[in-house]
Amino acid sequence: MLRWAIICLVIALIAAFFGFGGVATAATDIAKVLFFVFLVLFVLALIFGRRKPPK
Repeated sequence: MLRWAIICLVIALIAAFFGFGGVATAATDIAKVLFFVFLVLFVLALIFGRRKPPK
């Protein structure tokens, strides 16, 4: 998921550099959403992924 956010961010930067404003805005928004989804899933995995070691 983080990989997709980084890919969308790179696409947004390239599109902004070449002057494609609409594409850059859309790719930036997608990158933001994917980053926050990744962040929430990461925090949930930290909270619920803890298990006690076997005895």
